[in-house]
Amino acid sequence: MKFEDSIKKHKDGALIDIFVTPNAKATIFPAGYNPWRKCIGIKVSSKAEDNKANQEVVKTVANYFFKPTSDVEIVSGFKVKQKTLFIKNIHIDEIIDKLRKSFNGL
Repeated sequence: MKFEDSIKKHKDGALIDIFVTPNAKATIFPAGYNPWRKCIGIKVSSKAEDNKANQEVVKTVANYFFKPTSDVEIVSGFKVKQKTLFIKNIHIDEIIDKLRKSFNGL
């Protein structure tokens, strides 16, 4: 698994590519890694309407990394399942370490 391909450095934090499954039975992050899309999966229970799934994505990822929701922003993919998130004030190594621990548990 080369999930690190989905994470990129940014001068003010990091960018992370995700693939969203809306309307899931439970909210799960990380929900696996897709090597073809180079995206980390996330399942959210909200439907993809009225921006509800996007809001749940931001909240879930912020909680996972112990960040306020104001530090997580969707920078591309507002209306599609594949998205890029910007996470402020976080080092890429912190993201990789935390995700590696989660993936090792799968």
